[in-house]
This record gives sequence, C-alpha cells and structure tokens, in this order.
Amino acid sequence: MTSLVLLIVIIITGTSGELCLARAMRGLGEVSDFHPFALMHTLARAIGLPWVWLGLALLAIDVVALLALLSVEDVSFVIPMTALSYVVGAIGGASFLGEHVHRQRWMGVFLVCGGVALVYAGAK
Repeated sequence: MTSLVLLIVIIITGTSGELCLARAMRGLGEVSDFHPFALMHTLARAIGLPWVWLGLALLAIDVVALLALLSVEDVSFVIPMTALSYVVGAIGGASFLGEHVHRQRWMGVFLVCGGVALVYAGAK
C-alpha cells in the first residue's frame, strides 16, 4: 500500500511541478538569448514568479517520494511505473495549459499505458 501511495505522489507532484514551471516560462516568454548576462536576467525574472516556486516545491516532494519508493521497490519496476506521468502530463497540458493534444500524442500515451500494464503484470 505504501508503494502505491508513493507512486501516486510521484506521478502527481512531478507532473504538476513540470506544468507549473511550463506555465511560468510561458509567462516569461521565449528564451532566445543564451549569453550569461541574458540568462541571469531571465533567471532573476523567473525567481519572482509564484509558479516557479510552486513548481520547484512540487518537484522537491517528487524527488523525496522517488527516493522513498526506490528504497522499497526495484528500479526496474519504479521507473516504468512512473511513466504514467505521461498520462497526467497530457491531461494537464490540455486542461491547465490549454494545449491541443493531437490524436497521435494520445495514441502514444495509451501505448505507454500498455507498457506500464505489462511491467505491472510481470511484477505480480
């Protein structure tokens, strides 16, 4: 039961953190100048955005939960199971970021789900 809870935490916090960072970066605009001064200016602007801080906090929770899960489960089980984050990412991209997720991407997400099902079935 602990493994299932940790897996759900990993999937939700990791993907939510990435979605928050994506939302923050869309607010900043495209990074096109990669000179050190320009990158520092972009970083300074990003630090002021609440979405960045929320995203980083969620990703920190994700890492701690991943470490905890890896302490009780095999990596050959954990890493494929965390691929379920692709489902949450596609749904979040569509609903939270307003992205149009094409049919081909959905097919890829379902293909990943099939692979996760195979890994889960093999673990039993």
